[in-house]
Amino acid sequence: MSTVTARKTVHYPETDGKPMAETDLHRDNLVWVLYPLQWYFRDREDVYVSGNLFVYYEEGNPKKCVAPDVFVVFGVPKRRRRVYLVWEEGKGLDVVFEFTSRKTRNEDFGRKMDIYRGILGVRELFVFDPLREYLVPPLVGYYRVGDKWIREEPKEDRLVSEALGLEVVMVGEMLRLFDPKTGQFLPTPDELMEQR
Repeated sequence: MSTVTARKTVHYPETDGKPMAETDLHRDNLVWVLYPLQWYFRDREDVYVSGNLFVYYEEGNPKKCVAPDVFVVFGVPKRRRRVYLVWEEGKGLDVVFEFTSRKTRNEDFGRKMDIYRGILGVRELFVFDPLREYLVPPLVGYYRVGDKWIREEPKEDRLVSEALGLEVVMVGEMLRLFDPKTGQFLPTPDELMEQR
């Protein structure tokens, strides 16, 4: 007589009930990075750009998740998702942006950094403190080399993202993305509306 084992269904929540962004400035920065990246990769069906989406990294354990402010994954289909399940997608994240504050700094520079570097295999992490509450300089980049992070500070307010083929630039309180091939910033949502 054979035994059939019922597989338990695990629910991976889409929200934790917490607000999405800290301040108008944090939300605007998120938008100014997320939408230009989606626009930049608009013709690539193998690049997924998202933000404030739960990324689950341990099958069967809905407590094992992070929600990056903005992230990019190469080599997975571009489609809408409710959550990102690493084991189903077949890979972790490539590039992450975090808009940090005094309130979130312990998580941004503690648990999240370890998960990004180790478990999720993030290649590049950019952390920006738009209110300049504590981070000096307010923009730093972390580049994974082996199993370690190499920290870089901006030169002339900019860092290079080799993974994206772009430069990450501080412009006042905002973070902008600059395309060295065209010599122009990627358009913000407002600039795209004006072009239309």
